[in-house]
Amino acid sequence: MEIKTFEDLVDWVRDMHSFLSRSLRESAAGNANDQASALLTYLADHEQELVRITEEFERQADPKALKTRLYDYMKHKPVKVTDPADTHFASLSFDEIAREIFAFHDQVIDLYDSLAGKAEIAEAKELMDSLKEMEEHEAMRLARQVSNSQDI
Repeated sequence: MEIKTFEDLVDWVRDMHSFLSRSLRESAAGNANDQASALLTYLADHEQELVRITEEFERQADPKALKTRLYDYMKHKPVKVTDPADTHFASLSFDEIAREIFAFHDQVIDLYDSLAGKAEIAEAKELMDSLKEMEEHEAMRLARQVSNSQDI
């Protein structure tokens, strides 16, 4: 996907959450560890919820912000995403799965933060700041849930 506008970026991040959700769900059935398999199922559901939330942000966003061109996107290190058909999570431990998921979310947060700092109009900065805040909140919520499920 070619990313030329903030709208393209939001679409791309939404798609990345969707791809990750599918990969996690596919991997859950193949993971022999019950705790890791349950984590994968939970994470798949959580990523799908992020798809829904991101869509809602896009629906409510200022059209001016969405249509703003992104000039510095390619200078940011790309977010690493999993192919939806990739089931490598099936071979990972609970801790390894958690590390990969949190690394993904950290990359998305860094991307939003970087682009907010480079936004040329206030509406685009506000959109990136709002999406960053949502990702941070969801990552913290996820961290609590993962920590609680690991204790069980």
